[in-house]
Amino acid sequence: MVRIQITGLAVVLALMAPASTSTHAQQTQPYQPQLNQPGKDVQWVPTPLPLAERMLDLARLTPEDRLVDLGSGDGVLVMAAARRGIRARGIEYDRRLVDYAKRSAREAGLDKRTSFVRGDIFETDFSDATVVTTFLLPSMNLRLRPRFLAMKPGTRIVANTFAIGDWQPDETVTIEPCERWCKAMLWVVPARVGGSWRTPKGDLVLVQRFQFLSGTLANEPIEHGRLDGNEISFTVGETAYRGRVDGPRMRVAADDGPAATWIAQVAPRP
Repeated sequence: MVRIQITGLAVVLALMAPASTSTHAQQTQPYQPQLNQPGKDVQWVPTPLPLAERMLDLARLTPEDRLVDLGSGDGVLVMAAARRGIRARGIEYDRRLVDYAKRSAREAGLDKRTSFVRGDIFETDFSDATVVTTFLLPSMNLRLRPRFLAMKPGTRIVANTFAIGDWQPDETVTIEPCERWCKAMLWVVPARVGGSWRTPKGDLVLVQRFQFLSGTLANEPIEHGRLDGNEISFTVGETAYRGRVDGPRMRVAADDGPAATWIAQVAPRP
């Protein structure tokens, strides 16, 4: 009888030991993000690495670029940029994801070219970026649009899947084969040129809608008006013009006919 009780106790202890050890092991495991885990404004869904790479291709990165990823999550886009020699920063609200991304970058030997900060993307300053990447809901992109448009002309905004309201992308690519999250879109922040300009050809009146322009030059209608950052182009009649905007000045040359370069200046307000 005593032997049975001792054996039973041993069995119970033997059964309890693995459970305790398993629980302890689970508690000491490093944090791993879970698909669709809730966040401040969205659930976490990772950007697939092939699309991240395509987004970076679309941005046409240079060694001088500074990339900021808004809602950087697990850090895949930031680290992909760092592998190309670019200094990249992620802004993420979830502290666990920030720590996870830092650990991943450190383990990959990319911590020297990456940084991850905990912050609210609607309150954190990212105006120093030359490239901004996002994987946010359309409503969030739209909320950020005024800040995007206030950035330095030529800044590239690259989004995974979701648009920025009625601001048409300058370029769109789709990766194939792909099940979901297959589209990347590029916007180039345009210079601000809407208004009246004095030119040797007469008054240049521009109506701007994001990167698209309409208006008149010496009362002749403008066609095919377009901005690519600071670069401006438009056609009046049979003459095509191209130039560059530099704040309140614009240097423009005609594509056809005698070489002639003229400088436009913003007309004073009445």
